[in-house]
Amino acid sequence: MLNHGDIAMNLLQQAESLEDYWTPRVVARLNGQFVKVAKVKGQLAWHKHDNEDEMFLVLKGRLGIEFEDRATVHLAEGDFYVVAAGVMHNPVCDDDCLIALFEPASTAHTGDRVTERTVSIDEQLNPHAR
Repeated sequence: MLNHGDIAMNLLQQAESLEDYWTPRVVARLNGQFVKVAKVKGQLAWHKHDNEDEMFLVLKGRLGIEFEDRATVHLAEGDFYVVAAGVMHNPVCDDDCLIALFEPASTAHTGDRVTERTVSIDEQLNPHAR
């Protein structure tokens, strides 16, 4: 369900409803941004978003964000981190983790790389199209 401000929504409940790992779902739009939720485990892929910042908010569990040029950032429930545009990163976690993402609507799922886990924006907007 995509929220355009007509109903209140709980991000954790939206994330808990997901079945597939690494398959973000857009739950709201605001000012050219998407609010997404995702269920993650393992690692996604090393990638970068040349023109967009990306904010990760941990709703449940623990998430690491690996970087090529610095130490891994470790996030617990309630923590968030903004990965700046152009920075190579790789989200990782050992156990199930539920996250919210805040990013420009143009942000490709795996940025500059296409992998077997890449999900198009259309699929993120319409999860039943997959």
